[in-house]
Amino acid sequence: MDIIVHPPNFLRQFFKNFLWKINPEEGRKVIYITIDDGPIPELTPGTLEMLAEFGAKATFFCVGENVQRYPDIYQQIIKGGHSVGNHTFNHLKGSRTKIKEYVQNVHLADEYIKTKLFRPPHGILRKPQARIINKEKKVVLWDVLSEDYNRRLSPEQCWKNVERNTTSGSIIVFHDNIKAEPRQRFALRQTLEYFGTLGYEFAPIPDGVNNFWKNP
Repeated sequence: MDIIVHPPNFLRQFFKNFLWKINPEEGRKVIYITIDDGPIPELTPGTLEMLAEFGAKATFFCVGENVQRYPDIYQQIIKGGHSVGNHTFNHLKGSRTKIKEYVQNVHLADEYIKTKLFRPPHGILRKPQARIINKEKKVVLWDVLSEDYNRRLSPEQCWKNVERNTTSGSIIVFHDNIKAEPRQRFALRQTLEYFGTLGYEFAPIPDGVNNFWKNP
């Protein structure tokens, strides 16, 4: 659905406290690749190698229990110069979780992931949850969703989602899970190759730099 792949302005205005896209400095061609759900040994190391191959930096929205299980891989992300975000401890869906339980789960993930950035799993966050989390963190959604998690799409279709909708300042979502692997590997490489040849840089979302947190 286009409303999921590239959320329309009316939706962004309705949730204007969330970060959808980063206003680039004049003349700067930059893309913000974000990668959700990891770290996991099956995919994260390969993703890091691919990013390094292109001199690209990204933002990894990590699940706390995965960081707990694979601290060495998490440290590879940090040492690679990438930024990290909180993606809850157990990948909870906000619509199915009580407010107190959800916020506690975010705080539990904070014990393993030191960041002011937060992305709700599935992009779902109830207003009371958002109200509390917004006091502590910046909620980051997206300008472009690759849909690499969608098994009904081909890797080429996921890449087209990115190619058709990305402009300078776009926050793009890929996933760091086994379900997404074949589509993620293809679409991420195509993104790095194609936009790299167009002169774009691939930067991490700054953690706590407020002037970068203004939507265009």
